Amino acid sequence: MNPEQIAALNDEAKGKSPSEIIEIALAHADGQALVTTNFRPYEAVILHLVTKASADVPVLWIDHGTNLPETYRFAEKCRAQLTLNLKPYLPLMTAAHWLALNGGQVPMPDEVERVESFSRIMKLEPFERGMRELAPKVWITALRREQNPQRAATLAPFMWDAKFNCLKVNPILDWTPVEMDAYLLEHALPNERTYYDPAKGDEKHECGLHAKLVTDKA
Repeated sequence: MNPEQIAALNDEAKGKSPSEIIEIALAHADGQALVTTNFRPYEAVILHLVTKASADVPVLWIDHGTNLPETYRFAEKCRAQLTLNLKPYLPLMTAAHWLALNGGQVPMPDEVERVESFSRIMKLEPFERGMRELAPKVWITALRREQNPQRAATLAPFMWDAKFNCLKVNPILDWTPVEMDAYLLEHALPNERTYYDPAKGDEKHECGLHAKLVTDKA
């Protein structure tokens, strides 16, 4: 798509609900859409919105093997309740292997080199592999402006992702926790709040999936 077409989609999205934005997106997918998730808090919202519109949309999940037990149980609850077409992608190196070579513990936010190593090897490589193999024409995300004010001004409901040559769609971009909590309650969806991402650590550090991506494999 060219910039004029993207601009037209964003004009069309003005005043539309997340469900309506997803419907617009799926109309451009030719059956080749996917939604990404990391099963962090509130992920059931985007997964419910997407599967309500199209039940068999692939759900790309990078399972780096070091999630908290609560995250894995949350993932299973979502998979069962929403009948997700889950597509887990795993790193080429096991979590035990990476941990053995890198201090035995997942990195903390201030351990820049360890965070970047974990991100590159355990998260970005399988993500890039999953995107290449699933080859979506439309990539639906759970990005929200309030998650990272530093990138807020650069985000729009519809964007073009040149790396993966697909339309990137952010239906809940302007939702706050108030809207998210209300949606969870309305649809009796599960949630969990103990999530920790070793590739990110805190809200100010980008893990890379929505920023600059690399192809280093180890």
